[in-house]
Amino acid sequence: MRTSARNQFEGDVVEVKHGAVNDEITLRTKDGLEVVAVITHGSATSLGLTQGKSAFALVKASSVIVMVDVTSNQVSARNCIAGTVSAVTKGAVNAEVTIAAAGGAQIAAIITNESVDRLGLASGKPATAIFKASSVILGVAQ
Repeated sequence: MRTSARNQFEGDVVEVKHGAVNDEITLRTKDGLEVVAVITHGSATSLGLTQGKSAFALVKASSVIVMVDVTSNQVSARNCIAGTVSAVTKGAVNAEVTIAAAGGAQIAAIITNESVDRLGLASGKPATAIFKASSVILGVAQ
């Protein structure tokens, strides 16, 4: 699979919570990262998303928020992945910040250079990648 999404996670569905309109799907990657997605019940059904099913999750880097000095119980987003900044690549206005999670997963975020400076983001610094479950696209191999 090739996509423009910087964040691509392959794994298995570990939990499905059915709703009248939307379902909440939790995907666990091989390195232990859990990604929560909210998709329509119709999409979950058409993809055959059940516990144990292999799937992948995509998250655009521009949908990822970076915070420091925060814990997951302080934000409403379902996906709060703590880690360490592994790279910062500045451009003219924006920067790509890569955060390495404890299990080795890498999460890329596009944020402003001003935010990089204000947050003191640099390689080796702790940071948390945050994205809403509704920002996650799920797919399965054909």
